[in-house]
Amino acid sequence: MSAYTATVTVRLKRGVLDPEAETTKHALERLGFELDALRSTDRFELDLDAADADEAAERADEMAERLLANPTIHDYDVDVTERE
Repeated sequence: MSAYTATVTVRLKRGVLDPEAETTKHALERLGFELDALRSTDRFELDLDAADADEAAERADEMAERLLANPTIHDYDVDVTERE
């Protein structure tokens, strides 16, 4: 077994209302920043032991599907790195 950190980034799908991002976007625009869009995300870092990086990614994906994200309204990405 090796030690891995799986990072799961969860964001609302395009077209789903994101009031937090809209409020932040308007505040940035009032400060003089121009941007086309802004989306808020949640990021989870999971430290786990697995036989290899693929197994760690599979486990993190299952965690995202079952709890961390709602597949109806969220998209998510999983990135795995080996811990030293």
